[in-house]
Amino acid sequence: MAAAASAAADGAEEPGMEAEAQELPLGCGREGGSPAAGRSPEGEERRDPPQASVSNGGDAEGGKELVELKVIWNKNKYDVKFCLDSTGAELKQKIHSLTGLPPAMQKVMFKGLLPEEKTLREIKVTNGAKIMVVGSTINDVLAVNTPKEAAQQEVKAEENKKEPLCRQKQHRKVLDKGKPDDVMPSVKGVQERLPTVPLSGMYNKSGGKVRLTFKLEQDQLWIGTKERTEKLPMGSIKNVVSEPIEGHEDYHMMAFQLGPTEASYYWVYWVPTQYVDAIKDTVLGKWQYF
Repeated sequence: MAAAASAAADGAEEPGMEAEAQELPLGCGREGGSPAAGRSPEGEERRDPPQASVSNGGDAEGGKELVELKVIWNKNKYDVKFCLDSTGAELKQKIHSLTGLPPAMQKVMFKGLLPEEKTLREIKVTNGAKIMVVGSTINDVLAVNTPKEAAQQEVKAEENKKEPLCRQKQHRKVLDKGKPDDVMPSVKGVQERLPTVPLSGMYNKSGGKVRLTFKLEQDQLWIGTKERTEKLPMGSIKNVVSEPIEGHEDYHMMAFQLGPTEASYYWVYWVPTQYVDAIKDTVLGKWQYF
């Protein structure tokens, strides 16, 4: 009886074991083998694809088309991916986050000054485009702004004491030659941005022809004559003064101060009046007035 009971107990366990052995393959596919062989390798392989998908990510910009830019400021270069349908003003905000340079104090160049209201797509920015940024941080401006303002005030006070520049003998000998034959057209009462071509058809102090080329991407002013071309960093120009020419108020005479005194003035005559403010803003920077 004991033997029979033992045999009956053994016989009762065997069906359960068989059932357990049949259930394992259901959770592991068609593969047999031990529970360790069924759970670990196969389970991990099944989880790997979604992990790889998460780590690689999708389109972080939600399907927006990106363009790769090289932003260059103060000898520093930044590789930036930016939305092609963002505006120039939005790009300035991005540059601010990279450099600490406030948007109002940035001169951003891409084929000329970057228009704030247009998108990068509209101005045909492509992958690998170089974006040149010129400007000084607030701390840099504060360090030099006070001496520059003082110098400008001194110049204005001195000018008020003198007779009009165009009546002075040193300028009269040039102005008496009359307008150059190839003088550029002027538009009185209008302010315009700098043209994409050099300003030409003007005289210098010696009465020779002179042209002004604004190399914004290099932050330089090129003063060209028949003999040579002077390439001046805009930051080296201390001041810009101008005065309408009597009897021809649609044209100005203008001087670029290249040194500490008036003796360093480089004079240019017959500058069209619509470009005078743009020249001053470009050379001196708009932030000098804040």
